[in-house]
Amino acid sequence: MKERLREVDANLLLSLHALIEERNLTHAGERMTMSQSAMSSALTRLRRHFGDELLVRSGRGFDLSPLARRLRPAVAEAVEAAEALLGTQREFDEASSTRRFTVSMSEYAMTVLAEPLIRLMAEQAPGCSVALDTLEGPHLGTQLMRRDLIIGPLGFAFPGQTQPVFTDHLVCIVSRDNPRLTDGELSAADLSVMAHAVAEFSAAGELKRPLEIVLERSGLADRTVLVRVTSLLTLPYAVAGTEMCAFVPSRLAHRCLGFLELAIASTPLDTVRITEAAHWHAGREKDPGVAWLRRLLHDVAVAVESEPADQPGER
Repeated sequence: MKERLREVDANLLLSLHALIEERNLTHAGERMTMSQSAMSSALTRLRRHFGDELLVRSGRGFDLSPLARRLRPAVAEAVEAAEALLGTQREFDEASSTRRFTVSMSEYAMTVLAEPLIRLMAEQAPGCSVALDTLEGPHLGTQLMRRDLIIGPLGFAFPGQTQPVFTDHLVCIVSRDNPRLTDGELSAADLSVMAHAVAEFSAAGELKRPLEIVLERSGLADRTVLVRVTSLLTLPYAVAGTEMCAFVPSRLAHRCLGFLELAIASTPLDTVRITEAAHWHAGREKDPGVAWLRRLLHDVAVAVESEPADQPGER
């Protein structure tokens, strides 16, 4: 056994883990900061070691071989054990580090956090950088393993460890000249007959969103949904110039009121509060760099929360 172990490059364990989880040479390479050709070479060595294909071509992608499926839990456990044993020995000095962090965010969270996060990182860790991308709803588990952090709303059973970042609440937006808007208000009757625009969050799955629960409680479960979009950021544009309404986070609404000629309407609905949170894989819990990034994010969150998200009388 010892002789066999001496023949194996320990880095192949991490490559095997990345390949099994990603089932894609390019994504596995990104996760390992390796080129696609280097990852292909690692796969060739792993196939030779196990005497098995491990990844089997299926259409444009790969499926796991029966052996790879059996190896998957053992490989994940081995990587976590190695991280627990060795990860605490690493140090992170933000002043001298050149680490490239990877963070995925909901599009709304990006509008709130990206600028202050990047600015504060430049001040405290001038050699570091951050790669930002959006959440991949159906693949959050895999994305969590590839990213240092993902940031998205609470209440959708995101995997991993969790740290709340900032809060907001939903407001109802309409065009300023909407004929149903009376003294800045919409009644429950107005909301029941108006057409609505909604954003569908793919990570929600079958879970009811907080807004849907409040609407049901107010007898508005059967509202007319005329427009469905996949991005929360496009809702104000969908509503502008129409007689529709939509519920969006207050911070997002205030960014769009002027140039889209929108208004925030008071409604009789209970206030719907939302919380955006950071999530990370348990294997990164003791990573000093990620721990520093979470502290940085906390500082950003304190600054964000100190800024008013609404105006008096809003609902």
